[in-house]
Amino acid sequence: MAKTTQTGIIAFEDGTIFRGRAFGAQATNVGEACFNTSMTGYQEILTDPSYFSQIVTMTAVQIGNYGICPDDVESDGPKVKGFIVHEVSPVSSNWRSNTSIQDYLAAAGIPGIEGVDTRAITKKLRVSGALKACISTENISDQDAVQRAKDFGGLVGVDFVKEVTAKEAYQWDPEALQSTPFTVPGTQLLSDAAPTKRYKVAAMDFGAKFSIYRKLQHHGFDVQVFPATTTADEIKAFDPDGVFLSNGPGDPGAVDYAHKTVKELIEHYPTFGICLGHQIITHAIGAKTFKLKFGHRGGNQPVKNLETGKVSITAQNHGFASTREELEAAGAIVTEINLNDDTVEGLRLKDKPVFSVQYHPEAAPGPNDADALFVDFYNMVAANAK
Repeated sequence: MAKTTQTGIIAFEDGTIFRGRAFGAQATNVGEACFNTSMTGYQEILTDPSYFSQIVTMTAVQIGNYGICPDDVESDGPKVKGFIVHEVSPVSSNWRSNTSIQDYLAAAGIPGIEGVDTRAITKKLRVSGALKACISTENISDQDAVQRAKDFGGLVGVDFVKEVTAKEAYQWDPEALQSTPFTVPGTQLLSDAAPTKRYKVAAMDFGAKFSIYRKLQHHGFDVQVFPATTTADEIKAFDPDGVFLSNGPGDPGAVDYAHKTVKELIEHYPTFGICLGHQIITHAIGAKTFKLKFGHRGGNQPVKNLETGKVSITAQNHGFASTREELEAAGAIVTEINLNDDTVEGLRLKDKPVFSVQYHPEAAPGPNDADALFVDFYNMVAANAK
């Protein structure tokens, strides 16, 4: 695919401006600028609802070389506000691909910029912290772009969950067509044996990735998805064997309706939370979260389990974290920490079958270190059912 000569711009709230070549849609968007260190998985990043309201810079040198594979998306379409890369591959080569990243973003109305010094942007965000930004592939002035960045409201105190949650309850993949992992013929599946009994799980959708539902289904659960605003009484009427709390975008402190619902649900059901779900449990038990300087986003984050001593390489995407001292004061046990900055990566409650992690065990960025957490949840639900 021929490269365009159209110019694109990324402007930060402090007045810094980067220019490159436009790709994707002709559009102007604002959001919080962040970076992701993953080498692959760009389409999962583009379609992850947790990135709603964010402009993502990829640190990998080339993006787009395997195109877009429709079976691998994490939602109904791209959720980022903009995409910044050093180079877009001119060739999309994959037998499962049906379109290029350029055409995919263009169809979704998402602007992208290539030919930018992504190392400089990454360093800037690491030093300055997360910044409000404006990305444009249209003909706007530098001053206009900077002002639009300044005018963006940011993430703190804003509920973006309502923008990405399911509109109504539904059963995930009732015919179980998506739960069998893709494998190369002749290879052996490195997974646990099929569970002997299936359990009903109520999955609260705060902006869930489809891969989580696939993993739950594969590990023995029939998944009923509920919108984020569903009440505890509505969940109880479904009579689940367990409750799952998904990932999602924005400030976990802003979704107080979810805090209230989860506070009641954990009194009655085995509960497993991932990412925002972990942070909502934090608030539900009376602790708080805080905004990280530039967040954790990538497929190579080292996490240590304080109870077993095991270190896992994990995939992460979050800009907030739980406060350790408040968790412990509220009666939670901090089970895992990030070895890069010592922030909380996991918790469990002393007196209830409830646990959560800040990272994404379903993502499998190469390592499958954290996949066993779905087995742990199944065993917890089975034990509680007995």
